[in-house]
Parts: sequence; C-alpha cells; structure tokens
Amino acid sequence: MPELPEVETTRRGIAPHVEGREIREVIVRERRLRMPVPEGIEDALIGARVGTLGRRAKYLLVPVAGPLGEASTLLWHLGMSGSLRIARIGELPKKHDHVDLVLEDGAILRYHDPRRFGFIDWLRGAIETDPRLARLGPEPLSPEFDARRLYALSRKRRIAVKPFLMDSAVVVGVGNIYAAEALFLAGIDPRRAAGRISQARYELLAAAVREVLAAAITQGGTTLRDFVSGTGEPGYFAQRLNVYGRVGQPCRRCGAELQLVTLGQRASVFCGSCQT
Repeated sequence: MPELPEVETTRRGIAPHVEGREIREVIVRERRLRMPVPEGIEDALIGARVGTLGRRAKYLLVPVAGPLGEASTLLWHLGMSGSLRIARIGELPKKHDHVDLVLEDGAILRYHDPRRFGFIDWLRGAIETDPRLARLGPEPLSPEFDARRLYALSRKRRIAVKPFLMDSAVVVGVGNIYAAEALFLAGIDPRRAAGRISQARYELLAAAVREVLAAAITQGGTTLRDFVSGTGEPGYFAQRLNVYGRVGQPCRRCGAELQLVTLGQRASVFCGSCQT
C-alpha cells in the first residue's frame, strides 16, 4: 500500500504538470472504486483551475477553483495499488486507468488502480472539518511530532510500540514498512509495551522516524509491487530496507537471523539481538 513517502513522491512528481492548469475534460471510465466517483464531477470541474497540491497523511489534496471562483478540493487516496501519473493526449489508456483529468496544455493526470481500493472524493467547503482529516495526528516531519508527544501519549499504554507508532491519532503516515525500519534504527523491540519505553528512547525513535521517511522520499518511495511515481518511475527505497520483508535473512548490523512476529494483525520483522 502506498504510504506517506509514496504519496509525497507522487505529489512532487505531478505538481509541476498540473498546478495552475485549467481542467478541460474529466473522463471517468470506472466509477466503482472504494467509494464511487462522485456523480456530476465530469461537468462540474470543466473550466476549474488546479491550485497548489497538498498532502495530509496518505491523502493527496488537489484544490480546484471553478470558473466563478468557487473553491473545492479533490481528496485522493491511492488505496493498495493506486498510482497517479502524467500522460499526454493521444496516449491510449491502459487497463485499470479509471479516471483522467485532461488539462489545457494537453497533459493528463491519469489514475490507475488495479484493485480499485483507492478513491476520489469531492469536498466543498473547509476540508479541516472532514472527519477523515480532523482526527489525524501531526505530520512526522513537522515540529509538532517529537519525543515528548510520544512519551506523553504512551503512558500506561500496554499496546506494543509498533502498532502504537502506526496509530494515525499519534502520528500520521508511519505505516508498516517505515515503522519497522524506524524501530530497527532506534534499536527498539517492536513487541515492547509503548508505556514501558523511556523518553530518551523515544528521542531515538522520533529521530529514526524522521530519518527513514526523509530517506524514503529522497529515494522516491518503496516499490514492492505496484507503486510508480507521477513520472512512471518505481521507488528505490526497497534496496535500503534493513528488516521489512527480510525474515530469516541475516541482520545487516550484527548478522543474527531476523525474526518475524505478528503485531496488530501485521507482520513485523526485527532483530532480536539489536532491538531490545
């Protein structure tokens, strides 16, 4: 599933091609995504101009201003297999290319999703009040995310630290891949109770989260199966994974065999020697 680095990579890749452009046509080939593509969007967006793209957690925010100045936002979620890329007029759609936004200069923002678990929603009004966004914690690369927050929210919590870190009310966008990698860098056993970890160790974990996510964004995200960037490129962070997907292989740090445990119904690989 595309996580924060993949969505941020997508935003950065498509932004220069869509920001400030007028939408000339909307083509919906398949409405049956995780949520149906909103009715009437094909006509309503004609003549609208795309604003500055944003991202909140794993949601891509595409602000659009109509011909009369009315503002709205397309809330885009890539689901498990979705991707957005830039095509050109004359480039025939492939199987699973479900939605096109055709822009004034001939560029096309094209949504591809084999499993159809992603969605596009059309928000009119303040997006901050949307319940999917209102309850989210801080962005992990923002000043609002730090060890003090992790320590305060974890007190008396018996939940294992890995699912605690993946809770979007604690911090957004730290999915399974990046939680596993951050815990390895911080030397923390993913099974350890969140409430039994000191603030000093949360300092290490917060720094590791920032380091892992920043590196993943620089590498264009992680491609395991389906993800490609807005320019059609895979993400290369998979080549730098220390523990995720490497069960039974030797730890890159100490050589011990990496172990597998299930936490919060998610597989988690770790080093029993390096992570305590």
